Amino acid sequence: MKRPRQRIKTPADVGLREVLYEFRRVGKHLRVIAIDPDTGIEVTMIGDRKAGVEELKRLAMRKLVYVMDKKGFTGRGRRRPGGWDELA
Repeated sequence: MKRPRQRIKTPADVGLREVLYEFRRVGKHLRVIAIDPDTGIEVTMIGDRKAGVEELKRLAMRKLVYVMDKKGFTGRGRRRPGGWDELA
């Protein structure tokens, strides 16, 4: 039986209002760090410089939204009860 497809989350779904970006050149690639200043959550990714800065920003923000959703953040930056990191 197939699992139903989940809707892709938007920044508003996890309470993401602002994203800070840091770019560093690593050989032929760019290392992108995206940070949510409200929660302090950050993600890192490596991308091709040819993709362009705007595309890399979009992908880094998408990864940040994914991580925030997995950690249980909802529309106002609040956590859902029973997030995965509460098990530890």
